[in-house]
Amino acid sequence: MLNGKNILIGITGGIAAYKICELIRMYKRNGANVRVVCTPNALNFVTKLTLQNLSQNEVGVDEFDIAQFKPEHISYADEADIMLIAPATANTIGKIANGICDNLLTSVACAFSKPIIIAPAMNCGMWNNNFVEENISKLQAKGIYILEPEEGFLACGYEGKGRLCDLNKIYEKTVEILSLQKNLSGKKIVITAGGTIEEIDSVRYISNYSSGKMGIALADTAYEQGADVILITSVDTQKPYGVIKIKSAEDLKNAVENEYDSADCIIMAAAVADYRAKNIADHKLKKDETSDSFTLELVKNPDILQELCKKRDKVLCGQNLSDRKNNKPLIVGFCAESENLIENAKSKIEKKGCDYLIANDISRKDIGFSSDYNEVTILDKTGSAKKLERAAKTKIARQIFREIYG
Repeated sequence: MLNGKNILIGITGGIAAYKICELIRMYKRNGANVRVVCTPNALNFVTKLTLQNLSQNEVGVDEFDIAQFKPEHISYADEADIMLIAPATANTIGKIANGICDNLLTSVACAFSKPIIIAPAMNCGMWNNNFVEENISKLQAKGIYILEPEEGFLACGYEGKGRLCDLNKIYEKTVEILSLQKNLSGKKIVITAGGTIEEIDSVRYISNYSSGKMGIALADTAYEQGADVILITSVDTQKPYGVIKIKSAEDLKNAVENEYDSADCIIMAAAVADYRAKNIADHKLKKDETSDSFTLELVKNPDILQELCKKRDKVLCGQNLSDRKNNKPLIVGFCAESENLIENAKSKIEKKGCDYLIANDISRKDIGFSSDYNEVTILDKTGSAKKLERAAKTKIARQIFREIYG
């Protein structure tokens, strides 16, 4: 099941470290190549020799024990398909959540751009500590998979939540994530993100509160699942996939149209301004001291989502039935509503003609704009609706792809 997969295991200084020996054997039995990185304290619970024999690879501990020209933390990060940190102590969780890289394991985690699973194990009081809870939330918001500890008798003598979760659960989650990486292989996914910027003069503009986080989470997820990704965004971001920086609605429209013919799916998550200034001044407009009001004439921006759907449907009308079943490209829209969410969304999907519409409730302060969390409803052309409960935007992104691609 794991043939040819490279799994990197990070072991920290907890009593449950001995259990990872059996997990290594599970991975190896199913065809994976396993490498291990330990914190120095982990070796108080399991020996380096044991881990080397089980993994059949050198075990990394010291950050500057460099056998090759390439820094160890980069080579480990480059070679692995997935990273598991188990058991993960409160100390290591806090370091990773806050970008602290003071040993090889935390440096690898910071450099790792592929999926990471963290399986915490600690005293129940530590697990319930507010700072630990905040760090876990930060990691989840960034797309890291957390396998929560289980209830039971702990090595410290307490009874409570803190035991390393069952090894089978860790193994199954690893297989699930690595399987997801193949889901979108061979597909080109174009995603828009962030609010457009419509200039008024040389210093002022019209925009909105969109942070682009939902669109970027979708792009990260598509890339994670093997897609050829193009992100079109007004947000400054560096990614391992293609990023096209735009400013205005017109810029966004042109960029999407350039990618249209080769796209298998277009997801319009950007918050496009409905209007722009009719005339853009090439200098800073001065305040009129003789008047307390100022009139700015606005004109409508193109409805990019609707135009894309019309273009696609026009092409499909000229094809035979078997060709139309391919329905390429799949078009997914987003709508932001402050009231009557489902009613407005149903009206919009009918008017726009997209395959799916993701409806966001922007009236809530705990989700949406600038938040790392979201709660959405997915509507399709048949009128059916599925609500995705509040979760990190990274998790919402994975659920969206599960719904539209099965």
